[in-house]
Amino acid sequence: MKRPSLWFSLALLALPLAFAIEPAMASEGDGVSPPAAAALAPPTVLATGPSSPALEWKVLPPEQQQLLRIHEHDWATLPPARQQSLARGAQRWLQMNPEQRDRARERFQTWRALPEERRELIRRRWEQFQRLDPQSQAHVRENFRAFTQLPPAKRRMLRRRWLEATPEQRAHMRARLEERRENRREPH
Repeated sequence: MKRPSLWFSLALLALPLAFAIEPAMASEGDGVSPPAAAALAPPTVLATGPSSPALEWKVLPPEQQQLLRIHEHDWATLPPARQQSLARGAQRWLQMNPEQRDRARERFQTWRALPEERRELIRRRWEQFQRLDPQSQAHVRENFRAFTQLPPAKRRMLRRRWLEATPEQRAHMRARLEERRENRREPH
């Protein structure tokens, strides 16, 4: 299977948190304490996929209803998959500690500041990532973690080199990276 590019990896991994935060951003001071959040029971049904069942507003825990209150009046008209997504996002938000919530707010603001074309590109790449097999997804995550551990100057240099590279050069870079990875895995 073809390995995803470094940029692809970066864009994909920035997305989940942005989508998870959207419902929570509707309510700025949520006032839910971590102990209360930990005691929350998830909604009775949280399936995913195109045939996800609709959630009734009244089955959401009160804390989730508070976070999602801007959707209360139109909840029944939302597509079931959107309802599920909002409920999962609210559930994750309630389980975050204050530092995680601050980071999430910051990332969400960064996401909203992106031009729509850039957000659409990231969404498409996220969908591509979701279609990868679990091993390839793990590979992408591993590359992203390694990239984030590099000093900022090194990351900038690698980004610049990647953006300036021709498709042939990029293929060569991928092959070298894979070769290095294989060498690290082999016992010496």
